[in-house]
Amino acid sequence: MDHILLRTLIAVALFAAAALLIGWGFGATAGWVAFCGGVLLLLFHHIGHVDRLVRWLQSPTPGKVPDGRGVWDYVFAALHRFERIQTRQHQQIAKTLARFRQAGRAHPDGVVILDADNRIEWCNDTAESHLDLNVGTDAGQPITNLVRQPEFVAYVEAGDYAQPVELRAPRGAGVILSVQIIPYGDAQKLLLSRDITRLEKLETMRRDFVANVSHELRTPLTVLSGFLETIKELQLDPKRSRDYLNLMAEQSKRMQRIVDDLLTLSTLESSPDPTLDESVQVASLLDRLHAEAEALSGGRHKIVLDAEAGFDLLGAENEIASAFGNMVSNAIRYTPAGGAVRLAWRANESEAEFSVQDTGIGIAPEHIPRLTERFYRVDRSRSRETGGTGLGLAIVKHILTRHQATLDIRSEPGKGSLFTAHFSGRRVVPAVAAT
Repeated sequence: MDHILLRTLIAVALFAAAALLIGWGFGATAGWVAFCGGVLLLLFHHIGHVDRLVRWLQSPTPGKVPDGRGVWDYVFAALHRFERIQTRQHQQIAKTLARFRQAGRAHPDGVVILDADNRIEWCNDTAESHLDLNVGTDAGQPITNLVRQPEFVAYVEAGDYAQPVELRAPRGAGVILSVQIIPYGDAQKLLLSRDITRLEKLETMRRDFVANVSHELRTPLTVLSGFLETIKELQLDPKRSRDYLNLMAEQSKRMQRIVDDLLTLSTLESSPDPTLDESVQVASLLDRLHAEAEALSGGRHKIVLDAEAGFDLLGAENEIASAFGNMVSNAIRYTPAGGAVRLAWRANESEAEFSVQDTGIGIAPEHIPRLTERFYRVDRSRSRETGGTGLGLAIVKHILTRHQATLDIRSEPGKGSLFTAHFSGRRVVPAVAAT
């Protein structure tokens, strides 16, 4: 501003000097006319540039700052530099905001920005999925108008956000969300939503597991305790004492089997997956399984082995033997005397499968999806009679998963069951290479 004033005063002084010269040569009147004309020209010059400046300020266009002459060239050049600085700052802010939004969209949790009145300003894709929102149409809407679950509305209205609240997702079947509001800035709030369905399932499985283990061990412990009290307090003849001791030994073995299976599951869950370095000679393994099945059956069943030669498996032999053995023992335990159990092995370069088919009691369709759960039994009393721990198929599933294999179960009540372990080609190797 000082620069403009100085240059304007200099211009006026020059006009005055020129007017004095004209007045000295042509008279005072001519001098005054020349001076006033020069001042008017200077005034019109400034008014024109002010008009151009006002019109640009009313509708500023980046990069279109008007040009000026004389002193106004300095003004418009300074304005142009300021406009470039502002443009760079705006671009930087826009980039920062874009990066923030990209980070928010990439966040695995749902993120919703709320204003002081709990109205939606922005949300990421995860929040849209969790809370059934649409940032395009729901921006400016109160969050409680869109998420109407009573516990959430009460949580928002209470204003105590120290702890999250658990909700069921509006559209996600069985999806459980942990939702928490975090105040920040100038009365704004950040609403975070997290899918905790898996954590809830794990917690439920943990509670069920503890309850099931307690229940499974309580029965044999009760039997042992009862027999010990009986032997301690009563005078029993030797035969009766032996009978009681035999029953106690039976219950002890049952507890030992449960503990062994639990330790097996724990080992499987904590160990890395088997590599492709170790091979399993399937032919010899099937021979052992056939012999063990004959021994377990005790001649009560017809045991058939149907195995194609030529291919073996890559994996942990002890685990594969445990999985196949559990499949075979299950079939024998749940097949009445006089029934048949068929063991089959089929393999080629692209896949392999081991199946166990029986003519046992069969399984109703509603039970099949849960058979591999720990301690899940279709008939608890029959399972105890046959000596099962309720963990065999859970062990089978874990072992097959560790070998990138799957378990297929087909059954029909009264007609028997077919259990098949499917292995991918990466686990199949020619038997010659294995030896």
